[in-house]
Amino acid sequence: MLAKDIMTKGVLTVEPETPIREVAEILVNHKISGVPVVDKDGKLKGIVSEGDLLCKEAGPALPDGLCILGAVIIYHGFREYQREFRKFSAMNAAEIMTEEVETAREDTEVGEIARIMRDKHIKRVPIADDAGKLVGIVSRQDIVKMLLQDA
Repeated sequence: MLAKDIMTKGVLTVEPETPIREVAEILVNHKISGVPVVDKDGKLKGIVSEGDLLCKEAGPALPDGLCILGAVIIYHGFREYQREFRKFSAMNAAEIMTEEVETAREDTEVGEIARIMRDKHIKRVPIADDAGKLVGIVSRQDIVKMLLQDA
């Protein structure tokens, strides 16, 4: 089976300028755990998930460091700290979204999408055309529903 056979079409999206509160309202009101961020042409720019929004409340985790003679030497986690701090201070979707999004095409086998989800620990894979325009999305639930159809 291919992505086009199980994907959700007419995907709910937000634009980069969408305020954080509005993104949160969309997730809650539509009972979804993430929403793609697209530009005016429908090109995928990123995705905002519940995990991204948690950064607003939890704040950034401090990087690992050593204090030697009064100087702090950071040896691990500085990039993660920068990313989490950016999300913590975010005001709109563009500032909090995850930009490095795993995508697939309509002709991608569902098994490959399932492997991406498992290996990358993600819950949804946007489906994009050759120009990067969002055409659908496959969630974990879409794959589980497919298993029921096969039974």
